[in-house]
Amino acid sequence: MDDRRQRLAGARLYLVCGAIASDRLEAVLRGGVEIVQLRMKEAADAAILAAAQRFAPICAAHGALLIVHDRPELAVSTGADGVHLGQDDVPVADARALVGPELLIGRSTHTPGQIEAAGELDVDYIGVGPVHATPTKPGRPAVGTELVRYAAAHATMPFFAIGGIDQSNVGAVVGAGARRIAVVRALTGAADPETAARALRAALAGREASVG
Repeated sequence: MDDRRQRLAGARLYLVCGAIASDRLEAVLRGGVEIVQLRMKEAADAAILAAAQRFAPICAAHGALLIVHDRPELAVSTGADGVHLGQDDVPVADARALVGPELLIGRSTHTPGQIEAAGELDVDYIGVGPVHATPTKPGRPAVGTELVRYAAAHATMPFFAIGGIDQSNVGAVVGAGARRIAVVRALTGAADPETAARALRAALAGREASVG
């Protein structure tokens, strides 16, 4: 197993964000974020490149993986560790041809069928959700913790529960079988992002202790 996939296997806390300030990025990484996905869907290429180039050395200094959303060619040109694809984004096979065998590919899933289909694709991890309704996914119905339970029983690769997860409800998501979570506003909107990240990591560590 190569270094990126080893780090992915051990990762528990994943942040999805736009071009947040460097000091906030540093804070969440100190708090325990291990993967950062740069998600700037409507931004120009130059803005994504600039943000990724700013993020990359900060993530590297903390041993965190940097993922670019939707744009495999930009993942390559910025030196990121991988790309994350939605169901309607670039086909996985095309993305793999662009990024090569070493970079990671993630895939969003919203149904049991999509979780099963991901097992037949050349992807390294999946996102499962949205667990709760979230403004970052307008129009996407919440799937609740039942899909998390399904993923815990059937996913053949690491999965991250995502969608409206924060300190108030992470316990239920963990109780449904999630060992890994991805968050947005729980950290990007936190008054103290380092402390918020530590609290989420503690909830995940509690899950590991209970099943260890």
